Amino acid sequence: MPSLTLSLVRGAVTSPFKRAGRPGAALPAGRAHLPAAAVAPGPLAAYRAICGFTEPDALPVTYPHVLAFPLAMRLMARGRFPLPVTGLVHTWIEITAHRTLRPGDHLELTVYAKELTPHRRGTEVTVVTEARLGGELVWESRSGYLSRHATRTGTGTDTTTAPAPAPAAPEPALPAVTEWQLPAGLGRRYGAASGDRNPIHLHPLTARLFGFPRAIAHGMWTVARCLAEAPQPHLIRSVRADFKAPVLLPGTVTYAADGAAFQLRDPNGDRVHLTGTATPGRDATPGPRTDPEAARDGRS
Repeated sequence: MPSLTLSLVRGAVTSPFKRAGRPGAALPAGRAHLPAAAVAPGPLAAYRAICGFTEPDALPVTYPHVLAFPLAMRLMARGRFPLPVTGLVHTWIEITAHRTLRPGDHLELTVYAKELTPHRRGTEVTVVTEARLGGELVWESRSGYLSRHATRTGTGTDTTTAPAPAPAAPEPALPAVTEWQLPAGLGRRYGAASGDRNPIHLHPLTARLFGFPRAIAHGMWTVARCLAEAPQPHLIRSVRADFKAPVLLPGTVTYAADGAAFQLRDPNGDRVHLTGTATPGRDATPGPRTDPEAARDGRS
């Protein structure tokens, strides 16, 4: 397994030498690959506990992303990758699960950068992750990562800064389901379970170095925690989630849902942190659903 910490360090070293928005920038053609391997039971158990998944015979639908994230970081930390890793913001993710995955599955993982897209706030790269089992594609995701920089109008010598975008329309409020009290150490616990020890999630001091007043929760934790609330998480086949605003730690958030749609917002409803949809599908071998109270202590 590639070292995520080493990739973070390499990315920090190479980032100052990269200029986001450079004309003619192109993505490297290579792919990062990890041969089929067993899922380590210890980290998986810790991940289930911190996210609230309680089905012992099913792999959480978000877990292949966790397994492949070191590959993604290694790819983006390479010198040929055109965007600086430092400051990249995960803006959205789409997941397609073609079947329920099991803890005993030996997944072969592949990650590659698909496209660079102009964004009103900079440049966005789409990163694709694929998981195969015995050569069959069983899970895939697409993630958007935004590199913020000044945008320009026109081409050539025009250096006029583009006008600020109009404020987005407020998200419609979904019915509140429950509130979660998030402790200050949530980022450290999730980082230990997932391997993602980005300093913005660990301590207030390190978060301030990147412009945050306190540590912030991992975006992928917020998605996973919401998906764990579904009646049958192992049957989820399609996920789309958009990260709207960081969740400061410690803090309180409201989980809201209506049908396939879900939302994470502050208790007053003034700020939406996450919006998404999760669509279930039929499965020939559904895993058992355990008592949802069994993992309550580890969720937040």
